[in-house]
Amino acid sequence: MPTTFLRFANLALLVLFPVAWFAPLMRAGLLPLFGLSEISVISGLQSLWGSDVFLALLVTAFALFAPYLKTIGLALVHFHLASTRLMPTLSILGKLAMADVFLIALYIVVVKGVGLATVETAWGLYLFTGCILASIAISFLTSKQTGGFVPEIDASETQR
Repeated sequence: MPTTFLRFANLALLVLFPVAWFAPLMRAGLLPLFGLSEISVISGLQSLWGSDVFLALLVTAFALFAPYLKTIGLALVHFHLASTRLMPTLSILGKLAMADVFLIALYIVVVKGVGLATVETAWGLYLFTGCILASIAISFLTSKQTGGFVPEIDASETQR
């Protein structure tokens, strides 16, 4: 896959991630007759800051900082502003961001299982999941193009 495509796909994520944060992940309510409230990553964080600061910090780290820092790191690697030795760290950031998607899915399953509320998935959940998966794919393809996580060492450097 051409490096130019990976560069532009990764740069597109810098725009798509903020859109996904404000997009509705799900619609929830006690009874469908009373209407459903749309919940996004940002609105969920706003609610969490008032009730559970520690959980709000975790969700902020996993949903906002981890994927965005990974995307910025990949851009730096793509434009040769950072070493490919950064790739293992970027891989870990991608896994942390994916954990957030699983957490949201778990909440939906639990709430639907209890039966006290109505929960519907919304387009933002698919966008957010797609952004995370695209980021993981771009990272994988970048590491394949750069020859893995460890940059090649020039023979002249080993003799010094």
